[in-house]
Amino acid sequence: MQLVTTFISTIDYLEGEKNSQVRHEYLGGQIFAMSGGSEEHNRIALNIASFLRFHLRGSGCKTFIADMKVKIDIAKNNSDIFYYPDVMVTCHPQDTDKYYKCYPCLIVEVLSPSTQNLDRREKRLNYQNLTSLQEYVLVSQTEMKVEIYRPAKGGFWSKETLGKEDLLKLKSVGLTLTMADIYDEVL
Repeated sequence: MQLVTTFISTIDYLEGEKNSQVRHEYLGGQIFAMSGGSEEHNRIALNIASFLRFHLRGSGCKTFIADMKVKIDIAKNNSDIFYYPDVMVTCHPQDTDKYYKCYPCLIVEVLSPSTQNLDRREKRLNYQNLTSLQEYVLVSQTEMKVEIYRPAKGGFWSKETLGKEDLLKLKSVGLTLTMADIYDEVL
């Protein structure tokens, strides 16, 4: 039996997402349904987004959680990628599309057992194509552990791993969070 892969256009994807009961990520013409998250996943994302929203109020920066897409142009393939980050901040004045953002300075993903490899590899590499991105943060939901990726010299990205006693210093938005802030009512 031969499986046939169906590709859809970016326009059809965006129109379909407006009315879909299930969120889908889009990768160069293919769509992938997203699973729901756990209570811990939701609580961590909400904790981080709440601190960001309050901190950035009146600054011109906007905080988004879960239902806002990020668009990544992949020029080499003349294709687009759309993901739904758990938390995203954009401060770019031209980031005005109603359904997706193109210029995030900060993206946070809360790791789930089923998606952590995707977040660490595919999404990380694709997010690093965003010239506006200053920090990509991965947050464990099973232990107090946070990974931060930042652009470094020579086109590389540095990685910093934080534990229970460390502070998360989000340089992109000038906010410092304790692990207790992030994991409130979780661990």
